[in-house]
Amino acid sequence: MDKIIVIGGGILGASAAFHLSLEGKDITLIDAEHEGRATSAGAGIIGPWLSQRRNKSWYNMARGGARFYPELIDSLADFNETDTGYKRVGGIHLHDIEERLQHKYKHALKRKENAPEIGDISLLTESETKSMFPYLREGYRSVHITGSARVDGRALNKALLQAASKNGVKIIKGEASLIREGDTVTGAEADGIKYSADKTLITTGAWTKKLLEPSGFQCKVVPQKGQIIHFRIPDRNEDWPVVMPHNEFYLLNFGKGRVVFGATKEDDAGYNVSPTLAGQQQIINACLELAPGLKNAEIIETRVGLRPFTPGFLPVFGKVPQMKNVYLADGLGASGLTSGPFLGKELAKLALELETELNPEDYELHDTITSPF
Repeated sequence: MDKIIVIGGGILGASAAFHLSLEGKDITLIDAEHEGRATSAGAGIIGPWLSQRRNKSWYNMARGGARFYPELIDSLADFNETDTGYKRVGGIHLHDIEERLQHKYKHALKRKENAPEIGDISLLTESETKSMFPYLREGYRSVHITGSARVDGRALNKALLQAASKNGVKIIKGEASLIREGDTVTGAEADGIKYSADKTLITTGAWTKKLLEPSGFQCKVVPQKGQIIHFRIPDRNEDWPVVMPHNEFYLLNFGKGRVVFGATKEDDAGYNVSPTLAGQQQIINACLELAPGLKNAEIIETRVGLRPFTPGFLPVFGKVPQMKNVYLADGLGASGLTSGPFLGKELAKLALELETELNPEDYELHDTITSPF
């Protein structure tokens, strides 16, 4: 039986370990539980179809991720893991300029031709839009799509790890370092204990550089800091849709009186995961412009996450160049909770030499990871 180590226990690594376990492999997952892991901070919006990103490879991965969720939730239910934080609530895409709203509506109809999971598409009036999320300001119309969903990254990650553990995955908490012999990684060490492996999967997100470079690799994955604020409101409605304004922010209701708004995009903060006054001011100003009805909401907490980005802003996955048995996936950026579970499954299939839905050649590693040879 193959011994496989997965390094990194965020949403991508947890999914990879879970899906490897379904194939009956001997799996060890090593997770440093870094503060600021993107999985634990992200808002969890599943609805990539109307994104303005034009890169087809990115869209294919994100669309695959959204489509994969129902299958994943069913798989977790087989292990009695039902507290996943996932719920299909639909989404409203706002605009106050009619021409741009019509353009977005036509774009949605075009997307549905190849993505039926987008659900029903309709144009909403101002009053219909506000009834969907009563705290919004006047003046917005929207494109409503029923296929969008929300997910609590912490809950889903926990469910994946618990299901993996039930299926035999050994989960080790600690900072891993690679054990390398020439062009082969023979395992990893954590807290002074060595773990051997026939294959190693690296899913360490923004911390990949710190893992690889001591072993002679070069890595160009960089962190982008994002701050997001959680509020408490009196309304405990569970079914309000995801709200997507015509800028880069988002508004999301998790039910039970919890609403989140975010997020900042800070490229020069390094690994600093402290909430900042400037970041929170940016969020609050944008939030009150969009939804002035939230002015009396109680601030519960600010979460900070480090999104991993590659030089080309496109996720990468595949076999590490010039290495015999190392596989890596990274660079999901702000779409980690959309694409991470799906890419984890794809990475597991690649490591097992099974056919993947995505073509790894569209997400090549060579510009991001360089081996010591």
